[in-house]
Amino acid sequence: MASVSKSNHLEEDDDAEEEVQHFDDFTLASSWERFISDIEATCRQWLADGPKNLVEKGAVAVEDSKNLFTVKHELKNVAKSYCMEFYFQIDNNGSQQAGIGNWNSNSHDLQLCFGVKDFLLIAPQSASGVLLDTPESSKLLSAVAIALSNCGSLWPAFVPVHDPSRKAYIGIQNMGTVFTRRFEADRVGSQVPVKLMHLEGLYELFVSKFVYSGVDFSMHTFRVHFMMRLTYQTFPYDEEDEEIDTDEVMGDKSDTAEHYGSESRNKVLWDDDCPWSEWYSAEDPLRGFELVVTWADRTVESTLEMAELENASPHDAEKWILHPILSPYLGDPSHGKRIDFASQLLCLVEALDSSFSAQFMEDFVSVENPSSENLKTSVVIPPPSVLDRVIKDLFREGSKLPDFTKGEHRLSRALKAAPLESLFTQFCLHSLWFGNCNIRAIAFLWIEFVREVRWCWEETQPLPKMPIDGSIDLSSCLINQKLHLLAICIEKKREMNEEFLDCIGSDDSSDASVSMEEHHKVDKRRNTSSEEELRRKRDSSIAEDTSKQLRFERKTERTNSVNQSPTDAIRRGSAGPVGTMMLLKSRQQLHAPFTQDPPLMTEDMHEERLQAVEAFGDSLNVPGQLEKDILLSDMSAFKAANPDAVFEDFIRWHSPGDWESFEPKTTEPSAGPSTEGSKDEWPPRGRLSQRMSDQGNLWRKSWNDAPALPADDQKPLLDPNREGEKIVHYLETVRPHQLLEQMVCTAFRGSADTLNQTNVGNMRQMTSKLEQLYLIMKFTLGALQRNNLPDKAKTVKDLKRLCMVFENVEKLVAVAASIHRKFLDASRLAQVIFSDFYGVYAPTMGMSANDEENKSRTEMEVSRQEVSLRERQVVSNLFSPPSANQSWRKVLSMGNLLNGHEPILREIIFSTGDDVNNGIHYAAAADVAATSDRKGEEIETHRMYVSGTSNDLRVGLSVTSCD
Repeated sequence: MASVSKSNHLEEDDDAEEEVQHFDDFTLASSWERFISDIEATCRQWLADGPKNLVEKGAVAVEDSKNLFTVKHELKNVAKSYCMEFYFQIDNNGSQQAGIGNWNSNSHDLQLCFGVKDFLLIAPQSASGVLLDTPESSKLLSAVAIALSNCGSLWPAFVPVHDPSRKAYIGIQNMGTVFTRRFEADRVGSQVPVKLMHLEGLYELFVSKFVYSGVDFSMHTFRVHFMMRLTYQTFPYDEEDEEIDTDEVMGDKSDTAEHYGSESRNKVLWDDDCPWSEWYSAEDPLRGFELVVTWADRTVESTLEMAELENASPHDAEKWILHPILSPYLGDPSHGKRIDFASQLLCLVEALDSSFSAQFMEDFVSVENPSSENLKTSVVIPPPSVLDRVIKDLFREGSKLPDFTKGEHRLSRALKAAPLESLFTQFCLHSLWFGNCNIRAIAFLWIEFVREVRWCWEETQPLPKMPIDGSIDLSSCLINQKLHLLAICIEKKREMNEEFLDCIGSDDSSDASVSMEEHHKVDKRRNTSSEEELRRKRDSSIAEDTSKQLRFERKTERTNSVNQSPTDAIRRGSAGPVGTMMLLKSRQQLHAPFTQDPPLMTEDMHEERLQAVEAFGDSLNVPGQLEKDILLSDMSAFKAANPDAVFEDFIRWHSPGDWESFEPKTTEPSAGPSTEGSKDEWPPRGRLSQRMSDQGNLWRKSWNDAPALPADDQKPLLDPNREGEKIVHYLETVRPHQLLEQMVCTAFRGSADTLNQTNVGNMRQMTSKLEQLYLIMKFTLGALQRNNLPDKAKTVKDLKRLCMVFENVEKLVAVAASIHRKFLDASRLAQVIFSDFYGVYAPTMGMSANDEENKSRTEMEVSRQEVSLRERQVVSNLFSPPSANQSWRKVLSMGNLLNGHEPILREIIFSTGDDVNNGIHYAAAADVAATSDRKGEEIETHRMYVSGTSNDLRVGLSVTSCD
C-alpha cells in the first residue's frame, strides 16, 4: 500500500507539473486576441532594440532613400497571414532623426502624405497586398492600435485598402491620453473634376473638412497654412525629333522633310560645335533637368489669395532646387551600345592583335591568303562609295597648310605619333570609322591610301596636310617622317621640273628633241596598263636624272675651264667676308659661301648611318666617306665664292681645329699691313694639322676634284627621285604589325588631342584627369615604339585596359562640355554639378566591366543643387518654350507655368490648428507639446496633402480629434 500510495503521489506531482507547464490563460481565448499579443510582443522588441541596434541586426535600407530603414515580421491569423513592417529613420551617426526635413524627395510615400516620421505598415500577404473588405481592415487597424497602446508606443499604423492602383490607406495614431489621429488617403487616376485642378477648388475641399457644408466659403475667411512644391522637367531632347521623323515619313512635300531635317539636326546634335563632332555624335550625357520650386509656409484666408498664387510666377518662389538627369550610358561599362573614340580604339587594338598573322597588308585582302578567308566571314568592308569619300576627304587640298599645333597638349610630344592635323593622323582617325575598324577594312583603306600617295608622287602633286619644308620631326612616328620627307621631295622634284622646262627653250636642238621624246613617252604611258605605267614612270625618272646629271657635268666643264685662268675668275655665291680673314695666296678677303642645307633624313636613315659607322669602326676616313657629298658641295661653293683660294683657306674656314697657328690671332691685324708687300713672308702664320697633312687625305683629294660651283648650280644633296621612290616603296611593303603599331599610337594621340580641344571652362578636375590620361598613354604606348614586342599578349591586354581608361575620361569630357555650355553664365552652379558628378563617377573609373560593383554605376545620380537668385534666369533658360508637338496633350493648365512648361507634379500641404488650452482636456497638453509638429501652443487638427497633375490627383487627409 505504501508503495502504491507513493506511486500515486508521484503521479499527482507529475500531473501538477504538467498543469503548471501548460497553463492556459483564458483571457487570451480568441484568435484576434492572440494576434494582438503577437503584434504587441514584436513592437516591444523593436522598441527595446532601438533604431541603431535594428540596423546592426539586419534592417534593410529602403530603395531611393539614404536614411530610411525597415524591418519585417510575419503575423499569422486563423484566416490570413500578414506582414508587419516598421519604417524608421536615422542620421549618418546612427541616431534617430528629429524630422523628415523640408519635403525630402527621398521620403516614403506615407511620410509625404501624412507628415509622419516612423510608422508601421500592416498588409496581407496576398497577390494584391491590400484589404478589399472594409470590416476586416477596420478590425485589423483596431488590433494594431490596441497592441501599440498596450506597449506605450505612439507610432502611427497604416493598412492598405481598396484597389492597389488607388494607393489608398487608412491609419490611426494614439497621441497620448486624449488625442487620436486618423489618416485616410485615396487617389483619382482619371477624370479629375475641373474644380480640383485649381488651387481654389483644393482650398475649398480642405476647408469643407472642418466647417459646416452649408457655409458660403466666399463670404467667410479661414486661416489655413499653405505650402506648395512644383516639379518641372525639361522635355527629352529626342522627343520632338521622333515626332518629326514621323511627319517626314507621312508627309508629301519634300521641302517639309528638308526643313524638319535641319531643325532636327539643330536640336538633336547638341555637340555640333564640339571637336569630336567631326567623327561622331555623342548622346547628351545630361538627358534633362528637374526643377523643384517651393513656396514656403504661408497663411491663406480666402479663395482669392489662392487664385493669385495659381497665377504667380515660379520666380516668386522662395527656393529653387535643380536636379540634373543623367543619361543611362554613363553607368554602362560596355562598348557595344556606344560608338565613340574609346570603342573604336578597342577595335583598332584588336586589329593590331590580328596583324601579326601576315607579312604584307595585301595578304589580308588577297583571295589566295587562307587567313583572309576566315576574315571574310566575320568582317564587312564598306562599299566603294564610302572608300572614295574617305580618300577624297584625306587628299582634299586645302587653301593653306593646317595648324599642326592645334589641340596639342603639352604632353602630346611625349607620344611617338603624328600631329592631329597631319595626313597620317587623319588617316588613322578615318580608319577608326571605316567599316568596323577590323584588320581587313584597314588593309583595304591603307592600300588605296598608298596608291593615292604614289599618284601624288608620280604626278608631282602636293601631298595634302603635310609641310613642304622644315626639318624632319624625329619625335614623330616613322610613317609621318616618311610622308614629310616625301612632301619635300615632291616639292623639290617640281622645282627641278620647272627648271628643266625653262632650260628647254635656251638649250640646243638635241635637248629639244630629247624633251619632245619625253613628252611622247608621257603620252604613251597614259595608254598602257598599270604595271607598264609604273615601270615606264620609273624609267622616266632615271632618264630625267641622267639629263640633269649631263647638265651638271656641262656646267662643271665650263666652270673648270674658267678656273684655269685665274685672272678672269668671278666671285659667285658669296655670303660676305668673314671678319678680317685673308686668302693665303692672293691676300684678298675670305668670303663665306652660300651652301646647301644638309640632306634631310628620317629616323631609320640616321640609324643606317650609325650602323655603318659602327661597322667600319673608328677610322678617320669613315666620316669623310659618309659625308663626302656634303663636303664636296661645301668645297665647290667655297671655290666659287673664293676663286683664288687654296686647300688651306678652306680648312681655316671650314675646320679651324685642323689649322695650327704659330702666332696669336691678336698679332695678325698689326702684322698684316707690314708684310703685305713681302711675298716671301706670306703666309708663314700656320700650317695644316697632322690629320690633314697625311698623304692620301680624302679631304685634299676631294678638294682637287671639286669644281667651283655656287650652291644654286650644284646638284642637290637630296636626290628627290631616289628618296621619293624609297619612301613609296616603304609604304607599299611595310609590315602589317609595324603599320598597326604606329596607327595605334597615332590614333590614341589624335583622339586625345581632339578631346583636349573641348571647352570645359575652369573645371580643374578635368584638366588633371586629361594630364593623367596622357601620362598613362605614354607609359602604355611606349612598348609599341620598340622594334619587337617582348610580350605581345601582355601588350594587347594593357592596350585594352588603356581603352577603358580612355572611355572614362571621354565620358567625363562629354559631361563637362555639356554642363559648361548649359551654364555659361552660372559658372558656380556648373562647377558644383560637375564636382558632384565627378565625386560619384571617379571612384568607379578603375573598375573593369566584370566587376559586380560596377553594376551600381548604371543608376548613378547627382545630388540636387540649390539655385541662387542670380542663377535662376540661367536655369529658366534651360526650359525652352514647348512646341505644338510637345504640348498637344496639355489640354487644361494648372497654372504656375515656367516658360510655357506645366509642372509635371504639384504637391500642396494644407493645415490648420487649434489652441491647446482652448477647451481641450488638460491632460493632453503635455503630450501635444511633445508630439505635435507645431511645438507649444497650437496643435495641428487637420492636414491635407494633395499631389498630382490635371490627370491624376492624390489626397491624404489626417484629422486629430479628442476621443
